[in-house]
Amino acid sequence: MSTTLVMGASNNPGRYAYSVVKSLTAKGHNVIAFGKKRGAIGDIPIHNDWNTIWEVDTVTLYLGPENQVDYYSLIIDLKPRRVIFNPGTENKEFMDLLKKAGIEYETACTLVMLSTGQY
Repeated sequence: MSTTLVMGASNNPGRYAYSVVKSLTAKGHNVIAFGKKRGAIGDIPIHNDWNTIWEVDTVTLYLGPENQVDYYSLIIDLKPRRVIFNPGTENKEFMDLLKKAGIEYETACTLVMLSTGQY
């Protein structure tokens, strides 16, 4: 099973990033959670330090465009197959950089994709 990097992960059950980590793991996906605050979502630790050797297929964003800027090159350097811009994270500047790097992206809701079998 491929690995998904969840950007903006939170151990707050009211956040969508929390729900997506739970849904991904429930469906058997490998998950790396990355967020500002240390913690865990179930058995998944929330990382605060970037790891340049993570091997990820998909990056799903739960960071607003203004909070994505510092991660542009870090995400591109991971060479994921795709990046998902969840509602409220759409960012033309980053999308253009991904396209230039040959990384596909989509504007979608990861939770809906998981629930409809499109993930």
